[in-house]
Amino acid sequence: MDFGGTLDADGVRWAVRFHTAYARVGGTLSLRAFEPIFRESDRALAQLPHVRRMGFRAMIDAQAALLRALLPDGDSVDTGRMAELFHAEALRTVARNRAALDSLLGCTSLAVISNFTGNLEPCLSELGIRDYFDVVTDSAIHGVTKPDPMLILHTLHALGATAQGAWIIGDNIEADIRPARALGLQTCWLAPASRPAPANCPPTARANRFTDVPAIVGCTA
Repeated sequence: MDFGGTLDADGVRWAVRFHTAYARVGGTLSLRAFEPIFRESDRALAQLPHVRRMGFRAMIDAQAALLRALLPDGDSVDTGRMAELFHAEALRTVARNRAALDSLLGCTSLAVISNFTGNLEPCLSELGIRDYFDVVTDSAIHGVTKPDPMLILHTLHALGATAQGAWIIGDNIEADIRPARALGLQTCWLAPASRPAPANCPPTARANRFTDVPAIVGCTA
């Protein structure tokens, strides 16, 4: 399964959630204007020399500091508070999702595959969910990003599993669902009910909340 937008949210991207927090502390840019700046902060975050040692909160604080420097109104909004709002929402969601992870762990092996910055393991540990996963695949460690199928193939091999019978759960059609579908995995797209389903890459199933996933993949008591 994916991490960002999946384990810590119900299919809502980090850029959208950071923008929501930014608007709550007085930011004036539209999401459309905010997103390219957020992507620039992502690239800058990945280049920080100590990023691979960062836990979840430290990474969020670092990204908020980068956004403060990049946003045209960064000096007039409380980016520290923005980070607090983003972090608190993620913690609530991860805590809520623990019961679903317990159900999944009881009937199958679990792995995380994420486009990340080399610090996925410390982030999962800080959130208290690292021990749910037999394999953690962080794109920065492997030098390729999803949708490169190598990350899925590596994870399957590490699990001792095959594509047949395996599921991938993710919020991104292009990064998660399309490559997994091409490899023969079953796919569960996590997305808000208001988001239109893609016509050209239908997932095996759709979940509006991560808590729906155990029933979808047949892992309920």
